[in-house]
Amino acid sequence: MNEQLEMNVGPIEFWAIIELFGHARIAGKVSEASIGGCSFIRVDVPAVEMQAAFTRYFGNGAIYSITPCSEELVRLAAKSIQAAPVTIYIPEIKALPSFHDDDGDFHDVDYDDETDA
Repeated sequence: MNEQLEMNVGPIEFWAIIELFGHARIAGKVSEASIGGCSFIRVDVPAVEMQAAFTRYFGNGAIYSITPCSEELVRLAAKSIQAAPVTIYIPEIKALPSFHDDDGDFHDVDYDDETDA
């Protein structure tokens, strides 16, 4: 078998949908990053509707698959997936009031009017 292997020279950057272990997905521009001597995949998720753009880093053990695709498809996927920039679980903190009403409309919440029960 006489096949040539392509060597990657220079930085990697492309649009993709990434499937993560735990049945999670994220979509954005993928590049490589090194933090503390460890390699990570950097995903820059584009802004969609009411969510600002954000960046997340993943180690290779967290990734199930990477599907390169067009920027247009990634933006549609990011809108559909609506990955949260940060997910924090702290049971000692009471739940925050909802930002959406039953019709899905966005509403500001005035925390100054909130009282502890």
